[in-house]
Amino acid sequence: MYRIILASESPRRKEIMNQMGIQYETMPANIIEDVLGDSPSDMVKSLAFQKARDVSDRIQSNQEDLIIIGADTLVFHKGQALGKPKDREHAIEMLEDLSDDTHEVFTGVCIIIRRDRPDHCHTEDEEIIFSVCTKVAVYPLTREQIVDYVDTKEPLDKAGAYAIQGGFGIYIKEIQGDYYNVVGFPIAKIYMKLLDRGINIKNIK
Repeated sequence: MYRIILASESPRRKEIMNQMGIQYETMPANIIEDVLGDSPSDMVKSLAFQKARDVSDRIQSNQEDLIIIGADTLVFHKGQALGKPKDREHAIEMLEDLSDDTHEVFTGVCIIIRRDRPDHCHTEDEEIIFSVCTKVAVYPLTREQIVDYVDTKEPLDKAGAYAIQGGFGIYIKEIQGDYYNVVGFPIAKIYMKLLDRGINIKNIK
């Protein structure tokens, strides 16, 4: 039986796990994020790996089956990575930039699988690392619409300064790809990657 650990305190990621009926616990990573890589895919995979590895390194036991899941999401527009806005004005600037255009949301995922093994056995942990990209088109927005949304405070802790599952959803023209990836957690691909290895995380009690 696997103990599933989400290397995050993200309310969005926890909500998705709860919606899917997956039993898990959280242990947030304690890292200074070091963005490595030249491409958006490599950047988010690097951050996800750092988070999962930090949590894995803090769990010394080899006497249980573990699945540790780290994830990181970044918004990319015109070749630039958009993280969380620094303040209200920065959020307004970000959304003015995204208005009437298409951007990409990348989430990197690192899954570490550690199987119960005797102390004298030095089998390496298995690592699954991948990224998912979703294209998001935003309707043209007036400054009034943007300011009204930013003043809800919802965008201030979100990559790209918006939440597709929140008040900004009304301004999304279309998406191409995984909706849950835009929320920050491509749960279907996580599920299928583990299922390919004979692990059904829906059935772990």
